Amino acid sequence: MANAQEQALGLTGLDTRLDRPKAETDNDLVREFMAGNDAAFTQLVTRYKDSLTNYLATLVSDYDTAVDLSQEAFLRVYKHIGRYSNVYQFSTWLYRIATNLAIDEMRYRKRRGQVFRRNVWNQTPAEGSEEMELELPDSRLNPRDEVLRKEHQRVVSDAIRSLPEKYRTAFVMKEVQELPYETIAEVLRTSPGTIKSRLHRARELLQRKLENYI
Repeated sequence: MANAQEQALGLTGLDTRLDRPKAETDNDLVREFMAGNDAAFTQLVTRYKDSLTNYLATLVSDYDTAVDLSQEAFLRVYKHIGRYSNVYQFSTWLYRIATNLAIDEMRYRKRRGQVFRRNVWNQTPAEGSEEMELELPDSRLNPRDEVLRKEHQRVVSDAIRSLPEKYRTAFVMKEVQELPYETIAEVLRTSPGTIKSRLHRARELLQRKLENYI
């Protein structure tokens, strides 16, 4: 069973070729998986693995932790696929699971008093790599400008991480993932109006935190 789950999760090597025929819709793949086709689940993992991991990395500010949370999210989908209702899009259900895992992780860190200082803006892994690779400096920048750029990124990253949880999550989903208000509202189980209010508040807080830098 463990081997079957590992293969279904795509942890033994995903086929990421771009020349394959257009895959079925998410719901088509879910139905195939529920009928016993683990290959359909692997396609879902392939479809969402990178974007979900990068989203989680922005939330928790640590790529290795994001990889673990992403795998846990897919594992929960694998185990509890029977709970999925096509009233919502599959991606909404997946992001809700992942977001809850990220919130639990952030609350755990807060209780433990842990502070992570990695730069959230530079955490985009190279395709096919398992570990985070540092962004190469822009050769057009002189050393002084490069230092200033990195300091600016650090200040912005720290400001985002310091936002209260409900504002931070909404801000990352909208401004980093560029998800529509309706999807964010479904993931966070609230109304689009509430999401807009949280985003407005998040921007106000960030403006105050960054007024001396921007």
